Amino acid sequence: MSAAELDRAVGLLVGQVGHWQQPRWAAVAAGGNVSRGDLVHKLVQEVANLAADVAGEPRRDVPRLANDLALPDQLRVVAADLVAADPPDAVLTRAAGAVRATRDAL
Repeated sequence: MSAAELDRAVGLLVGQVGHWQQPRWAAVAAGGNVSRGDLVHKLVQEVANLAADVAGEPRRDVPRLANDLALPDQLRVVAADLVAADPPDAVLTRAAGAVRATRDAL
């Protein structure tokens, strides 16, 4: 797994949701009991945790902003942070898998 593959997975997800308005974010995710916004925020937190772990930094809560339209940008930022931390391939694979799973659930 390469950083380019993670970037591609993130790009596909952002392309899928980047144009959504608030009602679409508030809808329940497929097969779940949480909103689409909550599901994507969970992904953002998971990627941020991976980045912190790789960088040897403490995990920090990613703020859950009032406007879900910021979620694609938050995902881009934490994915870039992960890549910048120079993670092993296994971590990139895990992150890309989480992005794909989230995309499938939306």
